[in-house]
Order: sequence, then structure tokens, then C-alpha cells
Amino acid sequence: MPTIAIVGAGPGLGLSIAKAFGDNGYSVALVSRTQEKLDTLATELKEAGIEAAGFAADVMDPASVTAAFDRIKERFGAVDVLEYSPAPHTPVPGLSNPAPLEANRANIQPQIDYYLYGGLAATEQVLPAMIERGSGTILYTTGGTSQDPLSGPAEFTTTTIGSGALRSYALKLHQATEGTGVYVAHVPLFVWIGSGGPETQPAAIAQHYWTTHTTRDGAEQPYVAL
Repeated sequence: MPTIAIVGAGPGLGLSIAKAFGDNGYSVALVSRTQEKLDTLATELKEAGIEAAGFAADVMDPASVTAAFDRIKERFGAVDVLEYSPAPHTPVPGLSNPAPLEANRANIQPQIDYYLYGGLAATEQVLPAMIERGSGTILYTTGGTSQDPLSGPAEFTTTTIGSGALRSYALKLHQATEGTGVYVAHVPLFVWIGSGGPETQPAAIAQHYWTTHTTRDGAEQPYVAL
């Protein structure tokens, strides 16, 4: 049974992505900071007939990410799909969103650690094996300001910088892995999740991830709520 690891899993989009892949025969490894919350999500998936388990880790702590993926591999074996979506569901210590004129190295660095270095820490756990076997998918999720910085309020400056760095890494990794059998894509979300009609709901957005994974077409797959 193939496995998807969802880093940044929560009760909204992460859970819906888990269901979208689980309904197509995937087992699900859920990764976020709080084991209790992960266990609740895993229970819901199991009740839906999806094999799932939670593995607590903090993307700001690379050693904890490594430890979590060691446990994932012990439980499920190889990771076939990595979905990295570090959207905080509760405040993350050290992260802030000052206005542009107040942005500085001290308040930008935590966002780089959260988005880019967290993404690197997770990627390092799966990419070498994917390249070796010639198959795998890595999807990186950010808000739409990573692609279009002017699409969000000015107060999103440090988040835009951090997520923009992750976007650049994702696009270059897509370029570098072409022809290896590994598909890498960036998914910028131009939507406030759950804010309006059916197209803004997590279940609808999650199908975009399944389509992106199966069609494997292009380095960037924006989701825009019409």
C-alpha cells in the first residue's frame, strides 16, 4: 500500500488531503506538533477505513522531523508522496507578521526556518529514496502571496518572504528532478479555506492535490476559488 506523509496536518485541508489519498488506497502518516491532535485525526481516518497514524514533530526542529520520519518508515515503509503545508493552526512561537517597514532580519529569519528549512528537513527524509527507486511525488503548499506578493495585505511581509523562499526551492527542485521519475510541484492557494462556497471548502481543494499528483503536469499548480 502506498503512503502519503502530510507535514502540517490539521483538521481542515490536511485531513481532507488525507481522505482524498486514503480513498484511493493510500495509508496516511500525519505530522504536526501535537500528538494528541494527530491521534484524533488518525482516529477519524481509521473510522473511515483509512490506515493512518500520527507522528509528532516540529518543523522548526529538524532533529524532530528526522525522528518522526524514522518512525513513519518503521510503521509504513517508504513514503510515496510528501505533502508539506506548514500553515499554523495555532500560534507558532517566534513567528510574527510585522508591516514591511518593521520587517528585519530578526523577524524574517523564523519564517525562513518555518517554511524553507522545515521543507528542506522533510524533503531530505524522502527525496533520496524517491530518486533511487525512480518514483515519488512532493507537493509544497503555501498561500498565494508566495507567487504574487501583492495579492495579500502588507502585514503578510515576513510570511510572504518565507513562503516565497519555499516556492523558489520547489520550482528549482522540479527542474532538477525532471526525468528521474520524481514529480515536484508547488501549490499556491489563492483562497481563504472555508470562507465561502463549495470551492473554498477543504474537501474540494484536496481534490486539486490528487489531480496534481496523478496528472504530474507542470512545476506550479495554483488553486483559485472561482
